[in-house]
Amino acid sequence: MKESRGIREHCRRYAAFVVSLFILALGVALTLRADLGSSPISCPPYVLSRAPQPLLSIGGYIFCMQFFFVLAQIILLRKDFQKIQLLQLAVCLIFGTFTDVAMFLTEPLQWGGGLSGYLLRWLQLAFGGAILGIGVAWEVRCDVLMIPGEGLPATIARVFRIDFGKVKIAFDVTLVAAAVALCYFFWGRWRWDMVGFGTLFSMFYVGFIVRLVNPHMRWLDNWLCGTATENAQADNVRNYPLVITVSRQYGSGGHELGERLAKALHIPFYDKSILYEAARELGSTPKRVMQKEQSLSNAGLLKMIFEKGGGVSPEMSLSEDDAIFVTESRIIRTLAERKSCVIVGRCADFILKDHPRCFRIFVQSGLEFARERVAVYTRLPLPETDREILRVNRERANHYRQYTDRKWDDAGNYDLVVNTSRIPLEQAVKAILAALEEQR
Repeated sequence: MKESRGIREHCRRYAAFVVSLFILALGVALTLRADLGSSPISCPPYVLSRAPQPLLSIGGYIFCMQFFFVLAQIILLRKDFQKIQLLQLAVCLIFGTFTDVAMFLTEPLQWGGGLSGYLLRWLQLAFGGAILGIGVAWEVRCDVLMIPGEGLPATIARVFRIDFGKVKIAFDVTLVAAAVALCYFFWGRWRWDMVGFGTLFSMFYVGFIVRLVNPHMRWLDNWLCGTATENAQADNVRNYPLVITVSRQYGSGGHELGERLAKALHIPFYDKSILYEAARELGSTPKRVMQKEQSLSNAGLLKMIFEKGGGVSPEMSLSEDDAIFVTESRIIRTLAERKSCVIVGRCADFILKDHPRCFRIFVQSGLEFARERVAVYTRLPLPETDREILRVNRERANHYRQYTDRKWDDAGNYDLVVNTSRIPLEQAVKAILAALEEQR
């Protein structure tokens, strides 16, 4: 989709991206001034900047570290390294400069000892973490450049075909270990004010904030892309491809319905091909991506946030789950720009909410109808199919709510709801085709 962006949209996105870098830098400075421990990606630069005789400011060390990250990407990718990603160097410089400015502005926000000072430091850490979370959500929505902190782990995963989640965890652990080693080198002991409990808190808290504010950042999407009305005025709506999204309950026959629609309209059908492309881009396997796509229960989500910081490193990095969602979103938007098509699942109805010619369908069915279909293609005994149907539908609902802040089965999210236990698939396809006449 990036290729089709106009000059104005590019300008808006890059301007917003620069703003996000300042927000991130301010959040970093606030958390560092709390003296309770820095985030993993800030640890080495922060320790070096606090050395007995530092050669550079923290912003300077951040630039050097992220310059190394970009250089490592170039070495690993070689000819596959996209030249536009060299702009990451400019990002390093801007972010480093902003960090120094933010450290100067927050210099008065340092608290003494005692219980009151300790409580104020924790409050400042929480406030700074909230700023970081907002900055992360803002930066991701700009969708213009790969940040070095997320670019190197993604590159390693792609080149060596290792799961992104494992690389990300190893990456963060390595940065923290390097910071601890530097503490021992300079002071002969572990400095808890640099790598401490605040580091663990940030890993948990910032990921939580990102998920909390992300659904409320839609106004930024509208400003970055232009509203649907602006797009309609700029271009004839009927020049846009017709895109049909199909969300479906497990066992309702929604996948088959999507295939029949695509065949009747003579347009491409996309389901697992999106998964394969996302796996290729992330350097993962289709099986791993499929497992992570809808593997989050409410308890599992909290566990993941605690163990991996919600996957979002306080500055800019994405979790494996978030990286999959962002990657698949980009693929879906690109497909929707190129030609008319049918897309099944993957929150496509929400991702394409501003597409002028997107027709959203939800397919549901009664439990008995779903039980018989699931029993056929899973070969599970009938008594076990109920549990499997409830499990899959719960996972799809949780995944949808996590990334859209909407109820998955809310009819208000769709243009048409089809109950295949009452309307045979063949008749349902005819009804949908009739409803599409106005769209075409």
